[in-house]
Amino acid sequence: QVRPVESGGGLVQAGDSMRLSCVASGHLFSTYAMGWFRQAPGKEREFVAAIGEIPRDKDYEDSVKGRFTIPRDNAKNAVYLQMSSLKPEDTTVYYCAARPREIENQPWEYNYWGQGTEVTVSS
Repeated sequence: QVRPVESGGGLVQAGDSMRLSCVASGHLFSTYAMGWFRQAPGKEREFVAAIGEIPRDKDYEDSVKGRFTIPRDNAKNAVYLQMSSLKPEDTTVYYCAARPREIENQPWEYNYWGQGTEVTVSS
């Protein structure tokens, strides 16, 4: 069992970069796939990116490909969402989630969730 905690959100301008961090307490962090999701008010939670137990296994939502990356640091029990070329439509709350081993891109596949961190991109 892990407990993810996100940080790093805030206000930036369009075109800027930002890094979100997720540190997960608990054991065997390296055996978990980690995902980032986002959810705007009144909308469903949507997949952004995920990285598997095997770090070369990664997946990205089409609108963030080439702009976002999802590295992990197992020594720190951390996963990051490195965001660049941010757009106003990236504005929303971002959530970190964990599930055993393999990546999935549906939120119901993830067992453990953080509380979210808000990102605002001004135009």
